[in-house]
Amino acid sequence: MGDAAAVPLRTVAREWLRIGVTGFGGPPTHIALLRRLVVERRQWIDAHELEDAIAACNLMPGPASTQLAIFCARRVAGPAGAIVGGFAFIVPAVVMVLALSALFLGGSPPRWVRGAGAGAGAAVAAVAVHAAVGLIGPSFVRARAAAARRARWGAYVALGGLAGAVVGPFVVLVLLGCGAIELAVRVRVPGGLHSHAGAIFSPVVAAAAAGGLGALAWVALKVGALSYGGGFVIVPLMRGDAVHTYHWMTSSQFNSAVALGQVTPGPVVATIAAVGYAAHRVAGGVLAAAIAFAPSFAFVLIGARHFDRLRADRRAQAFLDGAGPAAIGAILGAAIPLAAALVEAWQFVVLGLAAVALLVARIGIVPTLLGAGAVGVVIALAGGPLPN
Repeated sequence: MGDAAAVPLRTVAREWLRIGVTGFGGPPTHIALLRRLVVERRQWIDAHELEDAIAACNLMPGPASTQLAIFCARRVAGPAGAIVGGFAFIVPAVVMVLALSALFLGGSPPRWVRGAGAGAGAAVAAVAVHAAVGLIGPSFVRARAAAARRARWGAYVALGGLAGAVVGPFVVLVLLGCGAIELAVRVRVPGGLHSHAGAIFSPVVAAAAAGGLGALAWVALKVGALSYGGGFVIVPLMRGDAVHTYHWMTSSQFNSAVALGQVTPGPVVATIAAVGYAAHRVAGGVLAAAIAFAPSFAFVLIGARHFDRLRADRRAQAFLDGAGPAAIGAILGAAIPLAAALVEAWQFVVLGLAAVALLVARIGIVPTLLGAGAVGVVIALAGGPLPN
């Protein structure tokens, strides 16, 4: 196993870029590719240390596989390696999302492009359910030891589901609230649980209220720093702000944007670049991506040396045991407005077929979305109705 700062930065850039370009399939694929690189092929990190890092990253808010990529790069090449490897992992997805956003969200996209977006967007609600179902089992295992914990787990999922379906941009408050409740029940921390967070985020919230770049910065910060439970939890975090609060995009365009994030490699959080593009074109997309990914770099660069303690920290475990189930519920709840955004009859047929493909036939997300997009192209070229 190599020592930190022993691997040349050019090697880190090349290997992490390869994962960023080929990492279709979301966090499970990213973790498998990182394990193959740093444990099996190069033997830079031993298997036990990588598993500890995975567990620690899952305890932190934000995109876990992105944080793991940054951690592994830091472990083999120091802080400079973390920056180089992190950028190499993230940038391909952001560039692809921005390029696709220019095509799909531009002023007057061709009819076939609109059809592709409408078809892929129709399948997004099924992707949300698929993402939540994949998270339910591991989450429930953590809670099944005691009846009281199982009951609270169910309550957190229900609250998150209601928030994801109804309250839009305020879903983050429900996630934090559920985490705080579980923390108070399990650890009984004295004093206010929210005072410091309020002091940190109040200036950003004030800037968001004014709209413009401040609003985009706030949405991106929520996505990057306050999301728990997997990459797809960013959907309920973004939708209310992007569609209803700031009117950067229509519901149909938002569904298309989520689909764009799913069919590109690299981290799912890169989807925020599509929202940024809709708000302020390329500059907005770059700004939103930079803000969304900045917390991941900060968490790892500052806290990597404390990962062992984080994994054993009862307070971190308790908070995640509340926020995590709420995030799963929020993902499930988000499927309701995503499906409600569909307007054409053929889109509901596509949604049903996508649900069967993902949940019954277990076809992958990328092939399912590409197939749904192809159906939309055929309907568009045949003169069928398309959503505005």
